[in-house]
Amino acid sequence: MKKWFSLGLVSVLMGCASQPESARLDGQAEVQPKTFYDYSITSPQGDTLNLSELAQALKDADIILVGEWHGHPGAHLMQAQLFAQLYSQNTNIALSMEHFTREKQSIVNQYLTGEIGEKTLIKEGNAWPNYGSDYRPLVEFAKQNQLDVIAANAPKPIVRCIGQNGADYLERLPAVERKWVAESLTLNNDAYQEKFTASMHHGDEAKTQRQFAAQTAWDDTMAESMVDYLALHPDKQIIHVAGRFHVAEGLGTAARITSRNPALKVMMVTPVTEESKLSESAPDYRIEVMPLPTSYVDQNKMMAAMKSIHGRNKELKCYE
Repeated sequence: MKKWFSLGLVSVLMGCASQPESARLDGQAEVQPKTFYDYSITSPQGDTLNLSELAQALKDADIILVGEWHGHPGAHLMQAQLFAQLYSQNTNIALSMEHFTREKQSIVNQYLTGEIGEKTLIKEGNAWPNYGSDYRPLVEFAKQNQLDVIAANAPKPIVRCIGQNGADYLERLPAVERKWVAESLTLNNDAYQEKFTASMHHGDEAKTQRQFAAQTAWDDTMAESMVDYLALHPDKQIIHVAGRFHVAEGLGTAARITSRNPALKVMMVTPVTEESKLSESAPDYRIEVMPLPTSYVDQNKMMAAMKSIHGRNKELKCYE
């Protein structure tokens, strides 16, 4: 009965992935209106693929990095459907997530084994506010099929303290907390740092260096978490979900995986829009989606919102 349920869930998720054919009215093709759930897939070479063909193209990867714009319905739908499709061709797969951090791994494990309920997972696991709408489908699929979920990321308070104090902050951490962040951070001026620096506009070089140390703390920790997992489970495949900036063009997490284990085959699946594309030479598989609405039209309101976000650090407590 359990096997029937698992296969049924796969079928539901995969079935939803099929794009509806154009309806016909009086012999004429009717163009279907696009929604935020719609997406189309192309290969790095520009070939159009369906979901099954994408999964087949990713079949030999050790780690598949799947990017997202946080809160984009189409990107999250694609992640869940791709996870199901990959499982249908290889049940020896694990889910890795940016959205849970290393010190919460035991909480995630307890949820997967049914020792705690979802409300406890959300509260004690510090789940993201959009967990119920965007990440529940991934975790529930893993749970129903008894798949591992890797809480791959570094804790936000530590990362924020790195952003304030620089990479040397890691030396202040107690031994137990030091294990929650990668053993080493990639601080050389690589293509990822160049891209990050280009996105900064405040003109403070020292501040940018500290902020990049915080950024790569996420990427290095997620990379190390997956590399360490595969060292213990070499027959597994990993699908890892994370923000687009971490995934795009293999500059962030992928590069840090490769530096730790060059033998691993890493492939990227990255969302794009008409306004946000990748370089033509990028090795990513593209998932084209509708762009999200403009966040702010009024610049003053945008600055006020940014100030409120930065104000969170006033209550941040870092080790001296």
